[in-house]
Amino acid sequence: MYALMVGTHIAFALSVVVLGIFILSMTKGTPRHKLMGRIWVGLMTLVAVGSFSLRDLNHGEFSGIHALSAFTLLSMVYAIIMIRRGNRRAHFFAMIGCFIGAVIAGVFTLNPDRLIGSFFFSS
Repeated sequence: MYALMVGTHIAFALSVVVLGIFILSMTKGTPRHKLMGRIWVGLMTLVAVGSFSLRDLNHGEFSGIHALSAFTLLSMVYAIIMIRRGNRRAHFFAMIGCFIGAVIAGVFTLNPDRLIGSFFFSS
């Protein structure tokens, strides 16, 4: 069951990265951008919330990556509030921060001492 949770988390996280790149390359403010953005926020929420059920292998505790997940959730709320208020610049930078944070978290999870890294690098 745990392997299924990890696999689902990885699939959603990869979807966040691929869709994020696509959204960054498209014209902003279009109905398509808004739809893709809503899908991205949904996937990112699943990834961030889901990370709290995945803990460090050696200690079973939360880590800095989990703090990044909490910060990401708050940043997405901020980004949504900013775009609804018409502040495109703040929205843009908050979403870029969420995207970069997701990529950074993904890189750190590949450490062999971490749960997801152990799936890739265990012998």
